[in-house]
Amino acid sequence: MELYLHVPFCVSKCAYCDFLSAPAEEETIEGYVQAVIVEIHAYGSRYADRPVTSIFFGGGTPSILRGEQLQRLMDALCKQFCIAADAEITMEMNPGTVTKEKLLAYKGAGINRISIGLQSVNDRELRMLGRIHTYAQFLETYEMARALGYENINVDLISAIPGQSVESWGYTLETIIKLNPEHISAYSLIVEEGTPFFTVYGEGETDAALYSPLPDEEAERKMYALTKKIMEQYGYHRYEISNYAKAGYECQHNIGYWNRTDYLGIGLGASSLMDEVRFTRVAELGRYLRLCEQKDGEELLSALTENEEVLTRQAQMEEFMFLGLRMMQGVSKKNFFRCFGQSIHGIYGAVMKRLMESSLLREEGDAVMLTEKGIDVSNQVMSEFLL
Repeated sequence: MELYLHVPFCVSKCAYCDFLSAPAEEETIEGYVQAVIVEIHAYGSRYADRPVTSIFFGGGTPSILRGEQLQRLMDALCKQFCIAADAEITMEMNPGTVTKEKLLAYKGAGINRISIGLQSVNDRELRMLGRIHTYAQFLETYEMARALGYENINVDLISAIPGQSVESWGYTLETIIKLNPEHISAYSLIVEEGTPFFTVYGEGETDAALYSPLPDEEAERKMYALTKKIMEQYGYHRYEISNYAKAGYECQHNIGYWNRTDYLGIGLGASSLMDEVRFTRVAELGRYLRLCEQKDGEELLSALTENEEVLTRQAQMEEFMFLGLRMMQGVSKKNFFRCFGQSIHGIYGAVMKRLMESSLLREEGDAVMLTEKGIDVSNQVMSEFLL
């Protein structure tokens, strides 16, 4: 199994962000850490016999935590769970929230992989996104992490930023690749409802005199093609639609998500998949803190649980396909049969035939995978596997 721990705090909310996060005072952050430790202890021996292969501290901005706060969280996790000696333990970080003392403390607590949210090397684009840092601050964070012995670093980048050109995106890629990180996540901007960006870009026409326009579809396609070309040129292989890595540095935690490995989400609003049951934790901070103060053990876990869904066999098949097809290696026909006792062709034969005739899907030995054309319209292809 895997563990995900949510830290719902940040210095300020980015203009495109729809994650469960917000600024908070130190007193609130400390109260939250204490509450999460109570939740961790509530699991008791429930999962004591299940090795934990990865832990992911996400947010928000987990690097807002002091070193001793992270150490207390790790101590609690180690006490309640069987964490494998070679477990991948990732922490998301934002430049502008990291110090040498924090990095040393995080490393001492067991963090062996860091994911730095950069998004762009262009300071104008960073301001457009509402980021709190400059490229120079990112560079300082990155070089400090290297000097302190971090050997597995991911850098997050975003393309199709308002006002961004194909050339400026290429410059961002080339600049970061020269730093030689082990992993690069390259996402295309999605304008989500409920964000400041949606009020500007989500309703159609944008006032060009006030706001930089979003790149058009043709520019987005060129950015996408350029990403693949430059990454391959420098030895990064794409193992998932938006993720590139050097050999041996693929993110094991995220691969677990796409392969439907059981994962337990801990903390405010965290999602879980355990034994074919999906559920979330309460998403209102005040309520979460009160419950962790008033209850413990199984009573607490029950009170924290929302949106519980026991997955039907059909839902499991659908997830197997639309999550697995995000991986470049595709899905395994043998694994499908082992999971469901039926051949993949017996369930999805007609859909697969239609997609193959449209050059969106292909078979190679045991694997069924997206073609390059299929990757371009992956959301459309994935929807075809909903029974």
